[in-house]
Amino acid sequence: MNIAFFLLPKNECVCLTPDSTIRQALEKMEFHRYSAVPLLDAEGKYVGTITEGDLLWALKKTPELNFQTIEHIRLKDVPQKMQNQPVEINAQIEDLLTLAIAQNFIPVVDDQQHFIGMIRRREIIEYCSTLMQSSAAIS
Repeated sequence: MNIAFFLLPKNECVCLTPDSTIRQALEKMEFHRYSAVPLLDAEGKYVGTITEGDLLWALKKTPELNFQTIEHIRLKDVPQKMQNQPVEINAQIEDLLTLAIAQNFIPVVDDQQHFIGMIRRREIIEYCSTLMQSSAAIS
């Protein structure tokens, strides 16, 4: 099955840029209750994912950071522990299973590497559950 069926389009995704600040990231994550957010460059290309863990490690390793100074630290200066691997839109749902084990979401890009949306782990699990239930019903 093609992944376009599961795609949460870019205009419905919460995204940040590498030039966004730690404070902006924390506020968006808190408001939307997300633990990770994709980062897009000025051209709309996926360049990485910032996670709560990345922000916490940055705060821990930089004692002079406080609520005022985080307004000036850009996300491009925060080391990212994990890189969510993107897939192209022509991928199949089965291609996402191994990625979904380690990633909350899988970024989806077009053939020019522009971010076009994401597929959340939740939709992948729901799809697998439906397959298992329909398989059990047939048996």
